Amino acid sequence: MTQTTDELGRPRGHSLRDYWTTGTIASLCHSISDLGQVCIELRDERGLVLDAHSYEQDQGIVREIPQDATVHQIQIGDESIGSIVVYPESDENTNHTLMNHIGKLIALTAGEMCTDVSQLRYRVEEIDVLYKLSSLLVRGGRVKDMLRLTLELSLEVLGLDAGAIMLLPEDSLGIQHDEIENELQRSASIGLSDDWLTNPIPLSKSREFDRLSLEGEVVVSSSLMDDPRVLVPKECQLEGLVAFLGAGMVFDGKPIGVIRLYSKTKREFTNADRNLVRSLGESAAAAVEQARLLKLQARQRRLHRSLKIAGAVQKRMLPEVTPEFDRLELAGRYQPSQEIGGDFYDLFGVRNQLGVLVGDVVGKGVVAGLLMSAVRATIRAYAELSDDLSRVMIRTNDAVFRDTTVSEFVTIWYGMIDPESLMMRYVVAGHEQPLLFRKDKSGFKLKRLPGEGLVVGVIENEPYKMHTIQLRAGDILIAYTDGITDAMNFDMARFGNDRLESGVLEFLNSSPDASAQDILERIFWSMRQFVGLQDQADDETLVVVKVGD
Repeated sequence: MTQTTDELGRPRGHSLRDYWTTGTIASLCHSISDLGQVCIELRDERGLVLDAHSYEQDQGIVREIPQDATVHQIQIGDESIGSIVVYPESDENTNHTLMNHIGKLIALTAGEMCTDVSQLRYRVEEIDVLYKLSSLLVRGGRVKDMLRLTLELSLEVLGLDAGAIMLLPEDSLGIQHDEIENELQRSASIGLSDDWLTNPIPLSKSREFDRLSLEGEVVVSSSLMDDPRVLVPKECQLEGLVAFLGAGMVFDGKPIGVIRLYSKTKREFTNADRNLVRSLGESAAAAVEQARLLKLQARQRRLHRSLKIAGAVQKRMLPEVTPEFDRLELAGRYQPSQEIGGDFYDLFGVRNQLGVLVGDVVGKGVVAGLLMSAVRATIRAYAELSDDLSRVMIRTNDAVFRDTTVSEFVTIWYGMIDPESLMMRYVVAGHEQPLLFRKDKSGFKLKRLPGEGLVVGVIENEPYKMHTIQLRAGDILIAYTDGITDAMNFDMARFGNDRLESGVLEFLNSSPDASAQDILERIFWSMRQFVGLQDQADDETLVVVKVGD
């Protein structure tokens, strides 16, 4: 029998017991049954009754479903994981219709709860995989070990059965031939036979799967034996491979290799699956390049390529496109003091709101740049899961704490703005507090935002407090890193907070209609006027948010 998949594209076979942590729903059914003289039962996918007082036990109660019972399925997608069974306790019962409706509502509510938990588990697994790979990239290691771990994590989180990671030679420009497989070198494999791995005939005609993967596409096939692109359907059948998911490993425009993943049952892959395997391919490609750097003997050449790799990763982590909101005007700039810096900022949309993120990783160089990338990706991922910014920061802090040394930490200011209500929520982790300029009858005034918190990555389970403030039309929010205020001139005098604040106030009062970009340019111009030709000592990052009418 062909195994189907759930709404996430993962193998079916879920049970209500997978989400059975307390007896709340069974207790609710029991209580309503007492009130309405109608029996309402919670049953698992096998039809066994789940008793509220024995929910931690594996066994259920065997009980026939009466002929006059109504069964409401508890579903995740179109898969039934259990049911609510409603039947009258006596012929005189007059509440059956009402109780039947209540039973239906309980089933729908339970299904929604289980669906939410299923999706959350999937996202947490995805975040965990990406963070582990990011941490591995920071630490470095052998190519073989990193690719083996990448493959294991890929199969585990996607619920697949077999796979391989194939690399191109280091100096290759890509796939040159259509007919042979040996241009790619097997670097890691799981669940595949030697006959399959040593077969010189490629999987797809004209190497279409590999070529599309290296061009940036995610290639899927729900049935390899029926796919006209497949060159070896019989071999797929003998190997027991049914579905295929593949992505390229490309770093900074250079083809590195391909990830090939297989399912032994028919599988429809979702957008979440595609996005995850693409991210895995990018992380694996970066990991391969990082490991190859360690083999270079010339120190200068090794340093040069290291900077190039980390710089490319860091550049991709900055927002390529500024999100657009009708009432919010945005501008941002990151100017590293070296080829690789530790500052970062992000402007991103999540659930029709604007996320604003500014941070500073202690130190500079490759490790700081890569840690910055990992922290930014972690916050973005957790932001998708929760509107509680304090929980987002707590989870980010714990992740950084687990995967860094005692000398590595990050300062962060993270805010979320609702463009409709103009309500802003924010949380502080050891970072400079942003400036909020608000206009009244006499001109612009500086309003200081309260809030403080420990830097991220020092103490596990550190609490963070979320603050809220109601923004108004005309407000201007300026978030920055200490590279702005710590900039020094030749007399070793700091630019400082006072010069920053007074300079912005003077400019706004003289140019009240200035755009967010105008304000950003003015701040950098003022700082450069003060510093003169003195070398830039630290990374400089600035974000401006202007609230429109």
